[in-house]
Amino acid sequence: MNRIKLILSFTIIAFVFIFISYITYNTAEAKAYDYMLKHFTIQKLPFDTHKQVHGSDDIVLVMIDSKTVEKYRWPWKRETNCKLFEYLNNYTDSKVIVHDSILATLDRDYPQSDKKFFHTLSKFDNLVEGFMPVIKNWDNPEKGKAYDSKFGDKFSIKVTDKSTPSPDLYGSMMTFPEPYFNVVKYTGSVSMLPGFINGNLANWSMDEIYRNHEYIFKYKGKYYPSLAMRTFLLVKNNPEIIITNKSINFPELNYKIKHTKNYYQKITPIRFYKLYPTGYSHIRYSAVDLMDSYDNLKSGKKPVINPAEFKDKIVVIGANVPAGTGLNDNKNTPVSVNHPGADIQASVIDNVLHNDFMNVLPDWINILLTLIGMIFVYSFIRVFNLLKSILSVLGVIAVYLLFAAGCFYCKTVVSVLTPVVMFVLTIILAYTHKFVLENRSKEKVKSAMGKYMSEDVMKRVVMNIDNLGLGGKKATVTVLFSDIRGFTSMSEQMSAQQVSEILNEYFTAMEPIISKYNGIINKFIGDAIMAVFGEPIQDKNHAQNAVKCAYEMLEKVKELQKKWVKENKPKIEIGIGINTGEVFVGNIGSINRMEYTVIGDTVNLASRLESYNKVYKTKLLISPTTYEEVKSFTDVIKISDVQIRGKSHKMDIYEVLKVTL
Repeated sequence: MNRIKLILSFTIIAFVFIFISYITYNTAEAKAYDYMLKHFTIQKLPFDTHKQVHGSDDIVLVMIDSKTVEKYRWPWKRETNCKLFEYLNNYTDSKVIVHDSILATLDRDYPQSDKKFFHTLSKFDNLVEGFMPVIKNWDNPEKGKAYDSKFGDKFSIKVTDKSTPSPDLYGSMMTFPEPYFNVVKYTGSVSMLPGFINGNLANWSMDEIYRNHEYIFKYKGKYYPSLAMRTFLLVKNNPEIIITNKSINFPELNYKIKHTKNYYQKITPIRFYKLYPTGYSHIRYSAVDLMDSYDNLKSGKKPVINPAEFKDKIVVIGANVPAGTGLNDNKNTPVSVNHPGADIQASVIDNVLHNDFMNVLPDWINILLTLIGMIFVYSFIRVFNLLKSILSVLGVIAVYLLFAAGCFYCKTVVSVLTPVVMFVLTIILAYTHKFVLENRSKEKVKSAMGKYMSEDVMKRVVMNIDNLGLGGKKATVTVLFSDIRGFTSMSEQMSAQQVSEILNEYFTAMEPIISKYNGIINKFIGDAIMAVFGEPIQDKNHAQNAVKCAYEMLEKVKELQKKWVKENKPKIEIGIGINTGEVFVGNIGSINRMEYTVIGDTVNLASRLESYNKVYKTKLLISPTTYEEVKSFTDVIKISDVQIRGKSHKMDIYEVLKVTL
């Protein structure tokens, strides 16, 4: 019976360990990977003079950006691109031109424009154009099969595949118009799928963060390269390719790319590089400068950009224009939430051309490291007393995290959080085992567990439970309302993500200012802030502090405006209204759901004052009651006989121009 209990206990423990490690790996490990990649891999130590941080100078970006579309209004005729491509073809000695774009339709309104553009492309012998495989199957299988055959005959590559067969991920592709198909000589897939990789478990989790690249994929019996791989093959004169489950091999070059095979794909983690202030990890040029250089050279003038800048360079052409133009190709990567797609392609090309990859440790090494750490943790707990064992375990965790950081710094991927979670589980297991070995009775175990939560914490819980009820009290407070001017129209011009980024940055800047003056943020109302001074934090100078707070908020917004202008973000303005008076403060709501807030006419008037900033073109308006408390240290303009909505009598309000802090 004892043996059965032992086996059963061991089985349950093993199951718990495996289950928790699996959950950790599939939920938190990807975030840890991103953190390590951003804070260790793309950085360098002060004494490390050889580590490559930014992308290689051999690869440059030419971007159709805001500056370009300011001069050449989008959408433009395709022949507008000719200046850019003619400049690169006629005046530069670029090694390869990579066009990170997909052309799937003809311009029916300007066919001659398309014809000129296609004629320009036909002149290139070193141009790689993008194509897009699609996961869904062809709507018309017969036509799809014919196109697959035609596309494969021209653009597929020869591969010796020694890997385990996998089902095709893609079922169709975006088709090229016939004239475009005829002039394109080289193509590469621009497809990128989000997901996480760590060891041979290669979990394809769709978390919308792009970390991996598939250099070669199989489609309908033929093999196709990515944009980066096609560039590599063009530079290396199409060497022999052999694929196995673990790598892409180039015997003639004595070179291989390690990858991890999952159900559908063979993927390699992208080694990202540190971003310049421009937001790109590689040197970037604006397309309009090349187009203007072309015009200047044709007319005998000095070019904006010297063609020698592109000698023997790989040039990646892409687009990155703010939302609304259809040219916003930004993606979320471990190093940036708005990483230009062309820069990601440049990074992948950089990886393969310079053998600059992340080295992913196999699972057995991660498991071995975890087991060694667990043995140390268990041993320390068995040998040392509570204090020493805890300090020793914390030391093991700290050493492992430093080891993981060092690995990522050396471009080696190891599991980060999963081993730590296993160490923590080992602590629980070890102490449980220790109690068993010491023959603790169930009563003693229960007593120990009962003492796990401190008495102070329990007293606080009890105290809060007693006070949880509807009701409150009357109090004199100062209420502050602030609101962003023109927020609705601004939000209509940006994506939800961009709006949330600006709001989060704005709220983050305002919160510490409000706290500094003993105020509390009662609630965020869309883009508005409602703050209360005087309750629950007792402050007899709540009116003075509220006005000082508002003035500092306006000053902080001025600083943010300068920053946002540099980042090409909208310049926002805010209006603030402040009123002092009596309110009801306490818990409002139902028995099951309540909110601590303030209500009363004082609150309504503060809100009305904020809205009157729009009427009088002001930024900070206060009520007469507030003015009486702050007139000794403020410069104001009196606005007489204002009819406030909801008030039967007119009243004076005051615009605060300056606060003497």
